[in-house]
Amino acid sequence: MRATSAFLCTAVLLLGATDAPATPGCPLAEPLAMPAVDTEGLSLHFRRWLEQQNLTGWNFPRDDLAGGSFGGKHLAEDPIRHQPVVFIHGNSDRAVGQQDGVPLGWSTAIRYFLNQGYTPAELYATTWGPADTAKAAEQVHSWAYLSRIRAFIEAVLAYTGAEKIDLIAHSMGVTLARKAIKGGPMEDPKTGKVKDLGPPLTERVDTFVGIAGANLGLTNCFWATWTMPTCSDEAGFFPGFSLFGGVRGISDYLAELNTGEGFEGEHVYSIWSRDDQIVGYGGLVYGQQTSRIPGQDGEKVFGGYPWGHFCLRDLTAPVQWQMVREHRIP
Repeated sequence: MRATSAFLCTAVLLLGATDAPATPGCPLAEPLAMPAVDTEGLSLHFRRWLEQQNLTGWNFPRDDLAGGSFGGKHLAEDPIRHQPVVFIHGNSDRAVGQQDGVPLGWSTAIRYFLNQGYTPAELYATTWGPADTAKAAEQVHSWAYLSRIRAFIEAVLAYTGAEKIDLIAHSMGVTLARKAIKGGPMEDPKTGKVKDLGPPLTERVDTFVGIAGANLGLTNCFWATWTMPTCSDEAGFFPGFSLFGGVRGISDYLAELNTGEGFEGEHVYSIWSRDDQIVGYGGLVYGQQTSRIPGQDGEKVFGGYPWGHFCLRDLTAPVQWQMVREHRIP
């Protein structure tokens, strides 16, 4: 039974369904991502600034990948007219790019924001993981990923000189970004040592948009917590047990993450679908919507075709923009 359930969890996490593409993207979004955004990575100006600040050790450019990063000024005098936006991708994805004609990461959203008058100096993304679907089941909310995302947010704030940023996250990026902002202590699942991310960044975030996150875990992880790291009851998506009228045993990471509300930013929104093949159809974990963010200000809910996990990220760029710019749910 455990092996069978682990296989099902793998199918959900990597592909979503047997007829789903292995590429973490939405084929319908291809024309929306054109002309293709730059996949050469962070601008030279931003790279030089990172060198001056002794931040090259984080490898934010991720030049090992086509589309490993995005953003930065081309010239020192390039103005910052819009509040900078930081994009955090999901499990096995990358900052931007395309595969077999299908947009990856934030290609579609960044193209939309560019068309609305934003510049690359106001839009930022880096790849936090291996960008390999074959390794999706191995990914957890690790200290390495959390400290990296936190450092990137802080670097964008310092580089742009902005008082606040907006942050848009997708899938596992939602639960990673929420903790990166919340800060505080956490146990590194790799070493078992407790480390501290630092004070909350709440006051530095204007709008937080979480798309298709699994804030209460994944029901498909119920039988796979012992076999798949990403489903673990320590730093994974284990949803716990329904016991004595309540939920017990949710992963340690998610339990701590969901203590307190409103720490993600001044305005907090979620975007989710009732037909998300990764999060689970209905999006329910013991009767509660797992993609809702505790204490959120509002949500945009979709259902039916084509609102699966990746099309939800790519086809909602206008919604993301309105939440960020107008603090409004269209």
